[in-house]
Amino acid sequence: MADLRTAFESAGFGAVRTYIQSGNIVFATALPARALEAHIEEMVEARFGYPIVVVVRSRAQMRAIVADAPEGFGSQPGTYHSDVMVLKAPLSSEEVMKILSPKPEVDRAWPGKGVVYFDRLSARRTESRMSKIMGTPEYRAMTVRNWNTTTKLVELLG
Repeated sequence: MADLRTAFESAGFGAVRTYIQSGNIVFATALPARALEAHIEEMVEARFGYPIVVVVRSRAQMRAIVADAPEGFGSQPGTYHSDVMVLKAPLSSEEVMKILSPKPEVDRAWPGKGVVYFDRLSARRTESRMSKIMGTPEYRAMTVRNWNTTTKLVELLG
């Protein structure tokens, strides 16, 4: 993460901060949002030698992800593993919901704006259908973050 932070700073991004060892980066930039994902993907590949998929959300979008979560989402960490699938355009939450087909009594999923909220019962998580999406082309157009990480990123954004 230190190397990634340095790469962002060298590329002219400001106020660069990282959170845990998962590729979460908070930064400031004047670059237009539309070109930002491609710009970062190119920068990372040039710097580190391998391609990655980048999904960028603004401060306002991250706040909306948290504010728009289903009622009670993430509030029972001892009972449910709660994740947010953050989707890269043009992938839609409706497309992801069709692929997921949540398992009754184990999984719960809700479409959101550019995200899918997904809970799986901790005691039965090995039965979850969340892993069903991992081998799909759609999985390469998203990033999955647990609820704790998602809310911490919003805190870091201020």
